[in-house]
Amino acid sequence: MTDAHPARPAVDSEQLAEVFLTASLTDEQRADLIAVSEVVPFAAGDDVFVEGQPADYLWILLDGQIELSRQSGGQKVVLTTMANPGQWAGGLRAWDTEAGSAGYRGTGHALTDGHCLAVPSEELRRLVERWFPFGVHMIVGIYQTVRGIEAVVRQRESLVALGTLAAGLAHEINNPAAAALRAAEALRTSCDDMLTSLTALARTAIAADQYIALDALRGEVVGPAGGGGALEQADREEAVGQWLADRGVADAWPLASMLAPAGVDAAWCARVEDTVGREALVPALQWAASILGANALLSELTDATTRVSHLVASVKTYSQMDRASMQRADLNEGIESTLVMLAHKLRDVRVERDLADDLPSIEVNASELNQVWTNLIDNAVDAMDGKGTLRVVSRLDGDALVVEVSDTGGGMDEATLARAFEPFFTTKDVGKGTGLGLDISRRIVVERHGGEITFDTSSSGTTARVRLPVTGA
Repeated sequence: MTDAHPARPAVDSEQLAEVFLTASLTDEQRADLIAVSEVVPFAAGDDVFVEGQPADYLWILLDGQIELSRQSGGQKVVLTTMANPGQWAGGLRAWDTEAGSAGYRGTGHALTDGHCLAVPSEELRRLVERWFPFGVHMIVGIYQTVRGIEAVVRQRESLVALGTLAAGLAHEINNPAAAALRAAEALRTSCDDMLTSLTALARTAIAADQYIALDALRGEVVGPAGGGGALEQADREEAVGQWLADRGVADAWPLASMLAPAGVDAAWCARVEDTVGREALVPALQWAASILGANALLSELTDATTRVSHLVASVKTYSQMDRASMQRADLNEGIESTLVMLAHKLRDVRVERDLADDLPSIEVNASELNQVWTNLIDNAVDAMDGKGTLRVVSRLDGDALVVEVSDTGGGMDEATLARAFEPFFTTKDVGKGTGLGLDISRRIVVERHGGEITFDTSSSGTTARVRLPVTGA
């Protein structure tokens, strides 16, 4: 309710008999309604009730005018104007006894001075149960059915989103996992070759100081400078193969193909020959090649498993599964983990990051905000049909943290912008969207975190802007 007013005039049964909503009630029923209600005066400019707050009262207009509006797309959208005595709003908690949290669907802003009859939701339900028991069951049934449909659709959207993320994550993990498996199998072969070549090298009876010198030469090989290009490697392989062939090595070219990728050249091979002699040259080169190959495979295995580890860490950050619901969190960390989770949708999208390094940690529900980033990025990619530039910005703006997600799509028209946060409204094809993503995002940002979410749009793209107070909700 609004703040108390100094004067609250009474209402009698005759006055209610002139109001269309209560005109059909009996004198006794109107008396019962008056007994549990109070007349609340309002002045022009008052907010009689506010969107999102618990709908604890049914407001029946007696005189005056009240404008009903909602916030949509960061803008005030006027729904209607209550000007006829008997028009009503609120009272939803009378039918929402299970959830106990039904809120006003809009804000009632007084355009003129006037009066409302405020009926407590609990008393409203009690009276209707006494006057018309069957009607209560009908109202509650319809109300709960609508809520149930909404809950099912929300659940379906969550499952679809989870399935999409899981498929994308599986695809992202599959590549490094497959690379790790290939490297592990090749490493087994490389180790067998190493033992075979070491046995062959031992049969040549080289001295201990020769083996130490050979190992030192092997340690000098650090790979081609700058990684080396394919043409440079081919030239090096040709030179090593020819050098080995000139010395009558039977497997000159296969051996050269093993040595050249590691950066070995003909000059290095000549130093090996000088160190161990012609008889031990081939097993020495085979031994060195097997070790260099094993090192390369180990590096590949490390890179692949590190990639998997980073993906798992990103999932953990994204889901916040090991942390309390409200916590001090780094928004940039959540944004980065969300980009990783959506990598499968960003393959043909250029991603530009401008994430401030000096953002303070704030008290938020990190997993809920990650859902917001997911919805905004997913919508941005869809607006560009999967191709374009996605720009993600974070910055400190006074006493608020601002996150912007921009796309290079065609923008939204005024009608779409006005309905952006409307439940079940979607511009996507049938089966591709439920119209709840932005509604959920608004609830998380505005109702759960005390922030705001708005859009700037033009024919060259759209920017979704989220502002969160530094001090928390």
